[in-house]
Amino acid sequence: MKSILILCNGSPPSEELFSKYRAKTDYFIAADGGANIAQKLGVTPDVIIGDLDSYSGTDQASEIIFRPSQELNDLEKALQYAQKERGTHIYILGATGHRLDQTLKNLSVLKQFSPHFEQIRIADDFGETRLLPPSFSDDFTIGTQLSLFPLSGKATGITTYGLKYPIDNEFLKNGVRDGSSNEVIANPVQITHKAGDLLMFVKHNSD
Repeated sequence: MKSILILCNGSPPSEELFSKYRAKTDYFIAADGGANIAQKLGVTPDVIIGDLDSYSGTDQASEIIFRPSQELNDLEKALQYAQKERGTHIYILGATGHRLDQTLKNLSVLKQFSPHFEQIRIADDFGETRLLPPSFSDDFTIGTQLSLFPLSGKATGITTYGLKYPIDNEFLKNGVRDGSSNEVIANPVQITHKAGDLLMFVKHNSD
């Protein structure tokens, strides 16, 4: 197992959040301007990758890789490199906030790359987002806020256990029905779905 942290150029994570995820990981990739955020945090990436249009050029990483392709965004380039490094568990910071179009693009990248890793998650100071497999089960602190959203317009055959507002073989559809602001009331939380792409957002608990 190799865990990799990717830092993008969206809203910067707090020092506390960055330290939490850095401690989970073996390798640190900065996606272009994410290297500027790393410098402000006082940390050095193992590698910087991207078209380098946002990178200030003042960080001293062990390796800098210029990938000018406009067909891929910098997160995609970082994830391709994570595949090359044989990463299995991927944690992404700085992929949300600032421009909404870039946030939506980064969420869509989860669908593209999830089959290539055992686990891939996007986190910020509010919570953590992942694309669920057809059958999911995990334990959470009772009272944790949890939301479900269909990534590709509609997800069907959704059934949940352990949530305050259960779903029983039902659908979620953008603009029609979503599963926001649910709450964990029992463990393990179990979520299954038969078709579509289902995102789960889990709010960080306050200590």
